[in-house]
Amino acid sequence: MKNQALSVMLMLMCMVISNAQHKGNYDQISRQNILHSGNATIYNPTVQQQINKILNPSTNVFIDVKALQNISATTYTAIFNVSQIGPTADSTNLLMNQRVDKIKSALKTIGISEEDFAVDVISFVPNYEIEVQKKLFSKTYTEVPNGFELQQNLHIQFTKTNQFENILTACAKSEIYNLVKVDYYIENIAEVYKNLQTKLLKLIEEKKAYYKVLGFDLANYNVAIADDQYCYFPKDFYQSYQAFNSVSFEAITKKKGVTTAKKQTSYYYQPLSYENYDVVINPSILEPVVQIGMNIRLQYTPKPKEAKPEPVVKTEIKHKYYVVSPNGTLDIKALQTN
Repeated sequence: MKNQALSVMLMLMCMVISNAQHKGNYDQISRQNILHSGNATIYNPTVQQQINKILNPSTNVFIDVKALQNISATTYTAIFNVSQIGPTADSTNLLMNQRVDKIKSALKTIGISEEDFAVDVISFVPNYEIEVQKKLFSKTYTEVPNGFELQQNLHIQFTKTNQFENILTACAKSEIYNLVKVDYYIENIAEVYKNLQTKLLKLIEEKKAYYKVLGFDLANYNVAIADDQYCYFPKDFYQSYQAFNSVSFEAITKKKGVTTAKKQTSYYYQPLSYENYDVVINPSILEPVVQIGMNIRLQYTPKPKEAKPEPVVKTEIKHKYYVVSPNGTLDIKALQTN
């Protein structure tokens, strides 16, 4: 009976696992298989908001274009921190050099020469301990050096991602485990921005032609512009998660309560989403990449109509002249000047 109950429980667990085979470990359910048209309503509320969005017409015209390009790094630089202690300054430095030389020899076998290797000395300081000196009527405590500590950062440059595993192995053999970071470098970033600019200018011309078909000749508009460009590296886009729950099989076999297991923090690479971009170059990526983007926003406002000048009113004054006879008669006649 107990075996039967255990079998049923395991079957239920297997059914749950099989039904959730498309669910990732991070805190988002993968719904690529159910987001399709049908009689059921769409689950995602953001999609519903976009479908039912109310558009507000305006006499102003806005052209927003965004482009993104994924670039694989030309070179990488891995930085390891290493610390070495010794009884004297010379012995400490000698032990450090032996470890570094061992790494260099291992890296040469995978095509990484000494030109791709650099040492950055961080500190070289003595360590102290307290020495008690006993005298006839007193004790004194004096700090005296008992050794030295040398700390360095090793900079290792490589060009292929599959070399990194061999670098880790070489460092581990010399008891170096502290990986500080990995930097990504790309060449000719100006060419990348120029390529994005060309793509966006072409797209802007297409949109201007589209608005002209709708009756908006943008030549009759005043234009204002804002633009932006940016470059993001993989280190900016790693996110963490923990497993939501865990099952203890040991608790089932020992017929005890459920034992809570420690959940490890995991990290995954989450690059920029493409949903807000008009142009994406190299969209399919296999490994972490450098993401370079450019945005251009144009605002067109109608040019004010020129006001017609008001007609000028001319006032003409006609003068009349009279001649009086010298004998003083009252026979006054108007003098015609026309």
